[in-house]
Amino acid sequence: MAGSSGKRVVITGASSGIGAATAQAFANQGARIVLAARNREALERIGETCRGAGAEVLIVPTDVTDGSAVAELAARARDWLGTIDLWFSNVGIGVVGKFHEVPLADHRRVIEANLIGHLNDAYAVLPIFLEQNRGTFVNMISVGGLLPAPWAAAYTASKFGLRGLSQALRGELSGHADIHICDVYPTFVDTPAIRHAGNHTGGETSVPPGVLDPRSVARAVVRLADHPRHTTAIGAPALAMKLAQFLTPDLSATLMNRFMSRYFRKADPAPATSGNLFAPPADDGQVDGGYRRPGQRKTAAAAAVGAAAVIAGAALIRRRERGR
Repeated sequence: MAGSSGKRVVITGASSGIGAATAQAFANQGARIVLAARNREALERIGETCRGAGAEVLIVPTDVTDGSAVAELAARARDWLGTIDLWFSNVGIGVVGKFHEVPLADHRRVIEANLIGHLNDAYAVLPIFLEQNRGTFVNMISVGGLLPAPWAAAYTASKFGLRGLSQALRGELSGHADIHICDVYPTFVDTPAIRHAGNHTGGETSVPPGVLDPRSVARAVVRLADHPRHTTAIGAPALAMKLAQFLTPDLSATLMNRFMSRYFRKADPAPATSGNLFAPPADDGQVDGGYRRPGQRKTAAAAAVGAAAVIAGAALIRRRERGR
């Protein structure tokens, strides 16, 4: 990844998880980095780590749901960096629970951060890219943009919306060969996000075995700085997931709903909370969520691929039966 040396990068949602890991990965390549998130203290901790690797870092506390604040972030980044090579739109929050049992304000906040926040990012940086006639916008989406997630309806809506936003922007920018809109679709990642999420299920949340190391996602984002591509799936093939969604859009959601219902019936009790939806968490500033165990990464990929294959296979069988 030597080609990433000297890149000028903006990362939103940089205070923990994938954003923090990506900041450190770019720092190791000698990039100049602007870090943005709501929590200044957490950003400073990540920034010091990056500076320790020799990177120049500018901290700009920003709530991406505020379009004016994101416009100011873009202006400060351009002034400090001179040019912007890559903007990583990475903010992502969530709330878990049956749709009608989650406060509407929580649903709204997820949409504001995950969809409107990314729209604000794109709206602020694309004029800069057009002026430069180059630049890469990386949209962190997740597998939730390809397969629906019952018990996380607003999250699903935001991620499906992000996929549509990217496709529309690629169409508008198709005449600009050096401006790229890149989507990243990881499966479950070992970050503090699940612990920080809102929870109205009545039970403690967790993650499936074999979650991804956030650093593997960070490496994929760093590669996009030199080798941009429309779609990057991490942990399972995007084609299999797209095929499953195309052939049987409701089957995967039905299976997931059954799984979630069984899981939370047996989970340890937990109080209702809005998590980090409206304020940064107290333990912000960490890369890892602490869910990973040795030897699980391959299991995660195999499980995700297997699930997609089962869904796609079931869809094909169902279609053949209907065609008889």
